Amino acid sequence: MTDPNIVSSGLSRRVAIEGHTLQVDIYRLETDHSWSLEIVDEDGTSTVWEDLFPSDQAALDEALKAIEKEGLSGFRDPGNVVPFPGKK
Repeated sequence: MTDPNIVSSGLSRRVAIEGHTLQVDIYRLETDHSWSLEIVDEDGTSTVWEDLFPSDQAALDEALKAIEKEGLSGFRDPGNVVPFPGKK
């Protein structure tokens, strides 16, 4: 069996905040109907929501709400980063 393709939402976008850019990525597997949300900062640090969203618009709304509430520091603060197991 082959792996399903990833479908990227047309609502994915770059968001400028405090002189920096965050990439908002909204995607799903072609076999699923729920959408994933990921925000990537300029250094490549990724913040991924554990919960899935019923629509790509709901995911975008959550991303914009989180960016407004948390500001840039919510996505660039090293204290918020959880390293992968085995990495230091």
